[in-house]
Amino acid sequence: MIPAGWEAVIGLEVHVHLKTRSKLFCGCAVGYGDEPNHHVCPVCLALPGALPVLNAVAVELAIRAGLATHCKIHPRSVYARKNYFYPDLPKGYQISQLDEPLATGGYVEITPEGPAGTEPEVRRIGLTRIHMEEDAGKSIHDDALAGPDVTLIDFNRTSVPLVEIVSEPDLRTPEEVGAYLRSLREILRYVGASDVDMEKGQFRCDVNVSVRRSGDTALGTRREMKNVNSFRAAENGARAEIARQIEELEDGGEIQQSTLRYDVESGRLTTMRLKENADDYRYFPDPDLVPVLLDDARIEEIRGSLPELPDARRERVSEQYGLSDYDARLLTASRPLADFFEETVRLHGDAKTVANWISRDVLAALKEEGSELEESALEPPMLAGLLRLVDESRVTARSARELIPDLVREGGDPEAIVRERGLEAVSDSGELEALADAALEENPRAVASFHDGDGKSLNFLMGQVMKKTGGKADARAVRSLLERKLTGGE
Repeated sequence: MIPAGWEAVIGLEVHVHLKTRSKLFCGCAVGYGDEPNHHVCPVCLALPGALPVLNAVAVELAIRAGLATHCKIHPRSVYARKNYFYPDLPKGYQISQLDEPLATGGYVEITPEGPAGTEPEVRRIGLTRIHMEEDAGKSIHDDALAGPDVTLIDFNRTSVPLVEIVSEPDLRTPEEVGAYLRSLREILRYVGASDVDMEKGQFRCDVNVSVRRSGDTALGTRREMKNVNSFRAAENGARAEIARQIEELEDGGEIQQSTLRYDVESGRLTTMRLKENADDYRYFPDPDLVPVLLDDARIEEIRGSLPELPDARRERVSEQYGLSDYDARLLTASRPLADFFEETVRLHGDAKTVANWISRDVLAALKEEGSELEESALEPPMLAGLLRLVDESRVTARSARELIPDLVREGGDPEAIVRERGLEAVSDSGELEALADAALEENPRAVASFHDGDGKSLNFLMGQVMKKTGGKADARAVRSLLERKLTGGE
């Protein structure tokens, strides 16, 4: 909680890798986790005489990101050289955009959780701009690899295409920071602009934090946390910096503009460098790249190709299938999951049944495997077929649940698997009668307890019958049969 009388002002600069197979200005592959310096060429290594050629797919993906966040896409944008010197920047400058970016304006809507017992309030976080740029290489500080005081450089990441999405300073709490990042990540994945895999460094942000007295309109002096790569780190880092700035001001100190590093393990903030003035990157238009010119028809064509966006789909799914807001939010958390749900409903017919099985069993199996739905072998016809077997009492719900992890890993025809494994439900009424009679005869004390009013004994007797069937009988049918026999309802 932010202390009474104070307000935080937070803005984010989010760097997102675009979902391309090759780099922004050359044909080198975009790869993650590969051997260092294997995806490089004269262009991305900035060797003399090498000239950049723009990746058109990257531009289209950046436009999709801009349209999905309600930005104005400009018919002309210009690449500029951002000059600074760092070991992992081979050219001595980064190709980016400044005065004429691809997109400006726009917004992202968030619904952060409020105090307990209050309705969540939708807030609109403005966007300043979205511009394209290339990523730098990666500096590796690993004593085990190279010894102390040695930095290794991997240029595989050099010139991987990025968009930088800059928000207005509209965020007020650490919880809103997390909500904004989650919403933005969801939108970018829905429109296919990026895989947004944070573990691969595809989604990183700089968090700008300042504080001021409640009611003040002037912005305070900000500090910037660099290269934060998780939702939790962004929230906790913002929370720690807000508390630190308030404490300094209440003690009579002044906030000095600086760049910070947040250590996730210790929760500590350390100063990387002080900044009295804005950095002078000496931007100028890149003479090797012509401006990007877009006509309205092309922009509208890309707009028309966008899928239904997350908030709209969530609302429609809730209304169309009669689901709770919670279920609708869960089932539309990603585009592949939402597509899977709707196709399974089309094949099976009962939306609530499908929603229950996906949210309870499919997502649990995916979590256990550590995989995403689109990476699994499970397809809508498989789940729909399995649920039909349950509906027809040809397999018990328990047996069906045990098959879900196998279908996630290996796929297959549920009906054939049930036959091969002998999982067909015991549905013969005569066989169930005989097994129920045997359980009653073998457990007279449980029968007596039932007649004495002990309801738990019925559960015990049900367990005995289910054990005799190997768990392949319908539990409701077994319960009904035992109740009828015990109460003389035959």
